[in-house]
Amino acid sequence: MKKVVSLFAILAMLYSCGKGNRGELVGVKGKNWHPEKPYGMTLIPGGSFIMGKSDDDKAALSNAPTKTVTVRSFYMDETEVTNSEYRQFVEWVRDSTIRQHLAIMADDLGKTPADEGIGEYAFLDADTTNMTVYEKYVYDNYSGMGETGYEGRKQNLDVDIVWDVEDYPDEYYAEVMDTMYIPLEESYNGRRTLDVSKFKFRFTWMDIQAAARAKKGRRKDFVKEEIIEVYPDTTVWIKDFNYSYNEPMHNDYFWHSAYDDYPVVGVSWEQAKAFCTWRTIYKNSYQKKKNKELVNYFRLPTEAEWEYAARGGLESATYPWGGPYAFNDRGCFLANFKPLRGDYAADSFLYTVEAKTFEPNDYNLYNMAGNVSEWVQSSYDPAGYDYVSSMNPNVNDDRNKRKVVRGGSWKDVAYFLQVSTRDYEYADSARSYIGFRTVQDYMGTDVTNQNNTRNKQ
Repeated sequence: MKKVVSLFAILAMLYSCGKGNRGELVGVKGKNWHPEKPYGMTLIPGGSFIMGKSDDDKAALSNAPTKTVTVRSFYMDETEVTNSEYRQFVEWVRDSTIRQHLAIMADDLGKTPADEGIGEYAFLDADTTNMTVYEKYVYDNYSGMGETGYEGRKQNLDVDIVWDVEDYPDEYYAEVMDTMYIPLEESYNGRRTLDVSKFKFRFTWMDIQAAARAKKGRRKDFVKEEIIEVYPDTTVWIKDFNYSYNEPMHNDYFWHSAYDDYPVVGVSWEQAKAFCTWRTIYKNSYQKKKNKELVNYFRLPTEAEWEYAARGGLESATYPWGGPYAFNDRGCFLANFKPLRGDYAADSFLYTVEAKTFEPNDYNLYNMAGNVSEWVQSSYDPAGYDYVSSMNPNVNDDRNKRKVVRGGSWKDVAYFLQVSTRDYEYADSARSYIGFRTVQDYMGTDVTNQNNTRNKQ
């Protein structure tokens, strides 16, 4: 009898805990969440450091006076974004663009998957009989909206794109594919290539800074749209160096699998920003399918974040490995740069090197000095250090098209490899010696250098 009474009491207690809160403030229970280290990234524990030139400013630029600042924790790519990784972005945009054009042609012709041929590439809403209630509502109320009238309509991703001209399913498919390539009269040696100007990534973002400071205005006033061509400019290998034979790099560097693990170059600041947006969308599409929490945005690092990460926890260091020299006690160079006048290969490499060449710094970041300079989010202002906040400092002025690049490159002298050296390039410019890496804000238990806690997730 006592056992029965005890069991009843336990059940009553569980019921009261699960079904009611007894009028107490217990909060709203969310999903179970645990921080997950993004693939290929490392956690940079937040903390304070002395940003700027700790040694004499030999170039007398006076643009990096020392300033103690604090940055929050964040994840950062261990390496520069590689050709292979950037091609994933390019091919996603390429395939999405082609599928969109095929679906539009099928829509104009009234074709559905049942008609085969180009009909197989029709929008999924071409057959309204299998729609959910919500999909039908969206189709009835929102189709036809937007600049082209096709925004929001789902493509059929289950059917592969046919690339071999011998296997094109019908003449309509051939007509669409023909528009994706450069005109026949512009090809040579019988080789037609894709018209890279056709493949653009379209995305929107909200100018939170402007919205926060505006006294009035509607949300849509601060939503910005950008349309960016995604293919890197391979002609930079020619344009950057007059009277120099670099045609092999122009022809092969981005396209050939031999360079898969080398850092992508020829990418503007605007393209790097677009890549970050795509990476966020791509990851969160997967998260939604798995019913998981969405991840934070991927983005370019601020100038302070980049310098903090490059220092690897070393105070007042000249280089990511400490310094003050660019070679070790055995005379081996510690980065890929131009050590001597005219001698690009003194460090054993003429151009770029694979992204994981040389030893990483103490945050496990590779090539934070040399190889390729890196775009950061911040706008360049020579006097910026004098007025930026000491907490998560950043100069982000959309009207200022000069964007900071850091780290020095394979064609630079050692001065530009120093963690405190600042340089810039214009946001719409691409160079054979500028690449980038991405960061993501960290959420979870505070991780800082000050308490010597390192999260190894």
